[in-house]
Amino acid sequence: MLLEAIYHRPKLNWAYAYDHETIHLRLRAKKNDLTHVYAFAGDKYIWDQSKELIPMAKAATDELFDYWACAIKPSYRRLKYGFLLQSGEEQIWMTEREFTKERPPLPDRLFEFPYINPADVFTVPEWVKDAVFYQIFPERFAKGDASLDPKDVLPWGGEPERFNFFGGDLQGVMDHLDHLSELGINALYFTPIFEATTNHKYDTADYMKVDPHFGDTETLKKLVKACHERGIRVLLDAVFNHSGKTFAPFVDVLEKGEQSRYKDWFVVREFPLQVKDGVPTYDTFSFEPHMPKLNTENPEVKEYLLNVAEYWIKEAGIDGWRLDVANEVDHQFWRDFRKVVKKANPDAYILGEIWHESSSWLQGDQFDAVMNYPFTDAVLDFVVRRTLDAEDFAHAIGKQLARYPQQASEVAFNLLDSHDTPRLLTLCDGNKDRMKLAAVLLFTYSGTPCIYYGDEIGIDGGQDPDCRKCMEWNPDKQDRDLFAFYQKIIAVRKELPALRTGSIHFLVAEAQGSKLAFERRLGEQAVLVLVNNDSMVQTIQVNAEGDAWINRLDGKRWPAVSGTLSVKLPAYGYAILTEAK
Repeated sequence: MLLEAIYHRPKLNWAYAYDHETIHLRLRAKKNDLTHVYAFAGDKYIWDQSKELIPMAKAATDELFDYWACAIKPSYRRLKYGFLLQSGEEQIWMTEREFTKERPPLPDRLFEFPYINPADVFTVPEWVKDAVFYQIFPERFAKGDASLDPKDVLPWGGEPERFNFFGGDLQGVMDHLDHLSELGINALYFTPIFEATTNHKYDTADYMKVDPHFGDTETLKKLVKACHERGIRVLLDAVFNHSGKTFAPFVDVLEKGEQSRYKDWFVVREFPLQVKDGVPTYDTFSFEPHMPKLNTENPEVKEYLLNVAEYWIKEAGIDGWRLDVANEVDHQFWRDFRKVVKKANPDAYILGEIWHESSSWLQGDQFDAVMNYPFTDAVLDFVVRRTLDAEDFAHAIGKQLARYPQQASEVAFNLLDSHDTPRLLTLCDGNKDRMKLAAVLLFTYSGTPCIYYGDEIGIDGGQDPDCRKCMEWNPDKQDRDLFAFYQKIIAVRKELPALRTGSIHFLVAEAQGSKLAFERRLGEQAVLVLVNNDSMVQTIQVNAEGDAWINRLDGKRWPAVSGTLSVKLPAYGYAILTEAK
């Protein structure tokens, strides 16, 4: 037993309240080292009467470690606990202070979860678990009101460039809600819609004003109302890390320098504000002079931005915020942001844009979720780049699941492409079978999946700005087969709760191979997901109870013989199976 590899600590993702009566415990150990793990738990005030050994299960695995887990419902919301570790016949007890061969006689040296205080429970919006998001880049989705067009607007469908305009607006979105409803979408994420100079609007000029090229406040309110009537939630983009160069306080600092009353709204290293050798004398997003960083520790800046966050929830009825460059803003700002937003709408979804490990933001005091780019990379590395085999992919998923509290994983924002990346079809070199395979992994994973506008009808595109093409509305130029695929897989996800919040257990994950199978289980419902990430036909065998299984994507039945299910999959094929009743 390699004790050096065993790890646990109270709180964070290792010991946390899942809800108001349940505590989740996790423990890390060397891969395949332990055969059994038990939580030794009870109430510290009635230890002898309450202590018990609770079996833990291997919940996830990566290339180095196993992650063991259990759920406990303590009668009085508090818990003292340690662990009993077994490797074959060897047995060791783990306390907060030591490893010992002797069973701890008293609870004083054990770990402690003092109390499940309701205010400390990390609670996420339930609706997100059932959501299927669709990302819209407003300038390129649809034109509805030509009177709003910028003066240099180009004909719809031209080549996207960094600074050109095609006239997309909010009315255009309203005009095409039927398309979204037909697809099965029930949540929208809009890139910024507030007044700015660029086509992407990440350089905000006025946070309290809808960009005139998109419409006005009344247009936004009509759009949100129309979406809500269809059961579609609306998420807006909050660009609070930085403003634009035409933001009035920044203009004042440009003009007045150190005499400006707004000079502390920004992070200025040297006056006057200028660019020296390509580097601004003030902090910015990246090194973009037109995106000055806001000083969110300044009380006036904080008050202004928090008012913005509250205003659009109350005024327009939006359902949450996606937070741009969230990891470069101070944690205390986000704690205050959460309080304001949840007071305005307790059901609001708070989503941070973070591309890396994000535990610091997912403890219940800041975000509900982050954009799950580690999942994105795992899928693309497996299906598209082919740098991971099936076993490596399973390890990447296991590592990701072990990082965060379960409730954060259940509302993670999962995506395969966006306005910041090449489009999925282009990443797949135009191979729509591989594209569909990647989408199957997206829609059968925990969290909420997001489709980037146009993926469902075959729009391609390289890195920004090519990934920001105009949406194709001519039916003759849309890939309706691809649309039908997305429509079907969305419907299957909605029909099977296990695909949304069930446990994940890998059944097959070939080392140096392409066969992958995993089970999603919720209560009595089991869903088997089988994947052939190869250019050749392959048969995947899994252990399966029941006499027959049905592929929910095409209706084909597969018999199980003596507890073994054998499914032949075409090149880049897949199946989502449930037991045939």
